[in-house]
Amino acid sequence: MTRQAAPLDIDMLRPALVAPVGPWTRVDLVAETGSTNADLLAAAAAGAPDRSVLVAERQTSGRGRLTRSWESPPGAGLTVSVLWRPESVPADRFGWLPMLAGLALLDTVKEVCSAPAGLKWPNDLLLGSEGRKAAGILAEMTAVTGGGPGVVLGIGLNVDATIPQLPAGATSLAEEGAAGVDRAELLVALLRRLAEREARWRDARGDAEAVGLRSDYRAGCLSLGAQVRVELPGGDAIVGMAEDVDAHGRLLVLGADGARRPVAAGDVVHLRPVT
Repeated sequence: MTRQAAPLDIDMLRPALVAPVGPWTRVDLVAETGSTNADLLAAAAAGAPDRSVLVAERQTSGRGRLTRSWESPPGAGLTVSVLWRPESVPADRFGWLPMLAGLALLDTVKEVCSAPAGLKWPNDLLLGSEGRKAAGILAEMTAVTGGGPGVVLGIGLNVDATIPQLPAGATSLAEEGAAGVDRAELLVALLRRLAEREARWRDARGDAEAVGLRSDYRAGCLSLGAQVRVELPGGDAIVGMAEDVDAHGRLLVLGADGARRPVAAGDVVHLRPVT
C-alpha cells in the first residue's frame, strides 16, 4: 500500500513561495486533475501570469516525454507544473529549461536522499544502485496571451509510492531509503531552486555557458561517458558513447563509425549499468 502522507496545505505553501517573499507570482493547489501541464497550458492561453505554479495531489492522465503516461496516486508524490514567459531569451535556447529543471530536482533530492542520484539525458532523475527512474520532466511550448512564446514545464516525482504501485524500472524516495520526507518542505525547496536557476538563466538571456549551467549539467548527467542507445522520434536509433552536451543542450553521441551525432530529442537507454 501507499504510505499515507499529510496533505499539502496551500495556506502554508503560498506565503513561502509567492512574491514578495517567494519567487513565484501565483501558486494554486488542486486535489485532483487529469494533467497539471494541460491545465496550465489552458491557463496560459487565458492569460495566466509569468511564473505561475499549479500543484495537484493526484494526477490521473498525466503525460511524460514521448507521449508516455505519468499518473500519481493521492499523496504519493509531487506533481507540479510551472509557467515561464522568458521573453528576453531567444526561443532556440528554451531547450535548456527542462535540463535546468532536472538539475534543480537533483539538488533538491540529494538533500533528503543519500542514495546514488543523477540525470539520464535530458532530465530523468535516476536513483539507487540500479539507476531506477524516480522522476520525469515534460516541457511544452505555448503562445502566451499578451506576450511571446512561453513554456509550461511539468515535474512528477515519486516520493512515497511503493514498488508494487510503480511502473517497471521505477522507484521512489521512500524505496531508496528516504521514507517520511515532508512533501511540503520538499516542494518548497524544489520550487525555490527551480526559480533560482531559471532566473539566472533568464538574466543571461539563456546563455547556459555564462551561468555555469552547461558545466553543472555535465557533472550531474549519468549518461555522459556511458554506452547508450538513443531511440529517435522517427523510429531510428543511434548506438554509441554519449560524449558531451553541446551549447544547445543536445547530446553528442560518438558512433562506432567515428561520427559524432548531435541528438536534440530521443529516449536514451544506458547499455551498461552506470556507476
